[in-house]
Amino acid sequence: MRYFYVTILAVLAGLTLASCSEGPEPASAIGEAYAGPITLTIRQEIGMKSPVVATVKHGDQLEVLAVRRRFMRVRTPSGKEGWCDSEKLLTTEQMSRLRAVADAAAKLPSQAEATVFDARNVHTEPHRQSPSFLIIKEEEKFQVLAHKLIERGPYESEINKKIEKASAPPPRKKPARVAKSKDRRRKDGDIELPPMPPPPPVPANWRQLSMRISPEEAAAAERKEKEKSPLAMLIRQPHEPPKFEDWSLIRTKDGKAGWILTRTMTMTIPDDVARYAEGHRITSWFPLGEVHDEDVVKKHYLWTTIAKGGEAYEYDGFRIFVYNARRHRYETGYREKNVKGYFPSALHPVEVTEGRKTHTVQGFSLIVEEEDGSLMRRAYSFEGYRVRLLSKTPWTKLDDPLDLKALAITRPANQKPEPPPGLWDKVKKKLPWNKKS
Repeated sequence: MRYFYVTILAVLAGLTLASCSEGPEPASAIGEAYAGPITLTIRQEIGMKSPVVATVKHGDQLEVLAVRRRFMRVRTPSGKEGWCDSEKLLTTEQMSRLRAVADAAAKLPSQAEATVFDARNVHTEPHRQSPSFLIIKEEEKFQVLAHKLIERGPYESEINKKIEKASAPPPRKKPARVAKSKDRRRKDGDIELPPMPPPPPVPANWRQLSMRISPEEAAAAERKEKEKSPLAMLIRQPHEPPKFEDWSLIRTKDGKAGWILTRTMTMTIPDDVARYAEGHRITSWFPLGEVHDEDVVKKHYLWTTIAKGGEAYEYDGFRIFVYNARRHRYETGYREKNVKGYFPSALHPVEVTEGRKTHTVQGFSLIVEEEDGSLMRRAYSFEGYRVRLLSKTPWTKLDDPLDLKALAITRPANQKPEPPPGLWDKVKKKLPWNKKS
């Protein structure tokens, strides 16, 4: 019997100690998020000088516990809790979209190989303040896939939008309007109120006041306002045109895809060809073939260039460079200027029929806007040093550069080369009534 009581006391003591050792129950999660940057620091409090409690990597799932302004209290997979900036977090939808971007980018055709001279951040979205989940190292090579023109403006993270929408108070109902009585008497008496005063007269110079000011006067008034307030010069006014930035979708060697500022990268086309860019920016380039100059192998190239950025199209001219082994130099084999071209461009074999013979040669296709505004996919053949236009087929511009319709670049079969324009065709094109107004 004594042994029985001792056993019961031991069990009760163990239960008591276990209950005493348990701390407060962990806070329940109100949502989930994912770490956006390469590494995300979790701090004990909101302040930047607060001690670090944990560090998580890009893509780690976090539990959201509380929200305070633009900061969130999160719980890491290891159970550590702390605060971080909500702009560094991704929603479940954003993380799924980022993975879908990588899957779609793996199937997109490359438009060029490029590199950077300084380490650059790769962003999840085409915006400077969006989370950067990857760093391109100096002289690291990657593939350029697409281009997007984005208006500069404040960045609103998706997770903040989601929280604001969930925490927004219900709309307040407007109180019913009470009809006013036409009887101008007080409620507590029969004293009649005095009549309303007459309206003010129309000013004598009402014609001058109703006239619009001239553009010169408006510009002068704007200059005076800027001189009074230097801060106004830093803020874009409603009448000022918006500013745009060129962003490029890239794919690294390990298959990761993201957005990078176009102006921060440079193409890896050889310098003896790139020197002919004439101050224009090269937007894409492709090797067309090769030729031997003694013991050195030289390639022919196709490239597209643009004079300046900030345009919805990708290039305003394209050019074929052929290497002349006899003269040991590059020469222009074909060139077109003042065009509006769009991605994707592609290399592919083409079949050319001349008479009864059909043979397959190297070819390429470009998407160019015609004079009437329609988009045409032009297929060209490249035979030795000769470039010929084979066909034109309608093309629909893609709003989303990740649309896999961009892969619909099939090789045109049994195409007969279009005859070159004759003298009369050239004369008709230069006639005044045939020119675009």
